[in-house]
Amino acid sequence: MAKQILLNAFNMNCIGHINHGLWTHPRDTSTQYKTLDYWTDLARLLERGLFDGLFIADIVGTYDVYGQSLDVTLKESIQLPVNDPLLLVSAMAAVTRHLGFGLTANLTYEAPYLFARRLSTLDHLSNGRVGWNIVTGYLDSAARAMGLEQQPEHDRRYDQADEYLQVLYKLLEGSWADDAVVADREQRVYARPDKVRKVAHHGEFYDVEGYHLCEPSPQRTPVLFQAGSSARGLAFAGNHAECVFISGQEKAATRAQVDKVRAAAQAAGRDPQAVKVFMGITVIVGKTEDEARALHAEYLRYASPEAGVAHFASSTGIDFSRYELDEPIGFAKGNAIQSATRQLQESAWTRRRLLEQHALGGRYVVLVGSPEQVAEQLIGWLDDTGLDGFNLTRTVTPESFEAFIDLVVPELQRRGRYKTDYAEGTLREKLFASDHPHLPADHPGSTYRNAHTPAPTGALHHA
Repeated sequence: MAKQILLNAFNMNCIGHINHGLWTHPRDTSTQYKTLDYWTDLARLLERGLFDGLFIADIVGTYDVYGQSLDVTLKESIQLPVNDPLLLVSAMAAVTRHLGFGLTANLTYEAPYLFARRLSTLDHLSNGRVGWNIVTGYLDSAARAMGLEQQPEHDRRYDQADEYLQVLYKLLEGSWADDAVVADREQRVYARPDKVRKVAHHGEFYDVEGYHLCEPSPQRTPVLFQAGSSARGLAFAGNHAECVFISGQEKAATRAQVDKVRAAAQAAGRDPQAVKVFMGITVIVGKTEDEARALHAEYLRYASPEAGVAHFASSTGIDFSRYELDEPIGFAKGNAIQSATRQLQESAWTRRRLLEQHALGGRYVVLVGSPEQVAEQLIGWLDDTGLDGFNLTRTVTPESFEAFIDLVVPELQRRGRYKTDYAEGTLREKLFASDHPHLPADHPGSTYRNAHTPAPTGALHHA
């Protein structure tokens, strides 16, 4: 049986997310992001389209590299203003039964003890439908806002992240036994004291002594997403990630990236196929190819290539505004997103080329065509690269998601490459066609489960 496509909607609690400038389109509603109706309507729409999840990005800090100011960022609303992603879940979970929620949170600025409670709370309220996109940050503006002079060094951030995950596993997996809660009214025992243990973690980055504040949630640990593609990021993904988000531009390089993710999981003693790999993609679809191309041309008139380049500037740490249109952009190793700077290093980029790449305001692969053409291209990407699915960006909202659901989803279903109904169970059970809601046995986090002796340290495999 051919592999079915997994699909997340890719969004952010802001106006301008990936394809910048399209908030100016007269049919776009993204300026309503501050309202609950905007999000509950979107959740209902995505569940109608049988999306696996809504993947919500986030940043801490602002994009102030381009022009060494916030001028373009503020004028074009390049992920600013941006609201908290986690606070959206309760409302959206209340109007859906199956849709998952992948939530981005920067561990550098989140105390693990309290963050564990937030994750468990959302997992309870959604009946096991949350995932966490693990990020360590890459903006010096965020570090300064949080009281640091600059971001910790790139690989050092992952060292801290490894220990952070150890703390979370101890809290989420090991503090409460599965049978700790008995809710016995007659005996006046809600939870058995002998089944709840104190976590004692004393490491390089964190000192935590205490009991997890929540009883076990449906998944215990939420589904773990991650997006690092550097050597250190891949080692981290191999240990922890259940879903990895990549950015691809052409199939051969994407295939190589997918293979690296699976090799990292195998090196950590895990099943390489147990990691689902998603690629960001943009789709503009019409009932016919001509209709789609006309819509694409219409969107281009509202998009802001400069805003896209300003966003990319902060991803690389390079102020592209200093360069003339056709002046070669110099590469310098920085402390931002290594995969972004690697793209500049591997090719002769100019500001003109960057503006052309960001014609739609973003730099993801853009598929334009009829439902049949788009379905064929999506299937081709999946089959030729080993991907498991896509994070579908928005262009004009909500019409871009509506068009995909009404036109592309039926075509994918007709070809047997997309589900026709949801499976039951938690987000983890749905994504992995499993009958078990918890971390699998070969995942390092599972070794902390229900341990009534001190949980192991150094249990992670480092490449």
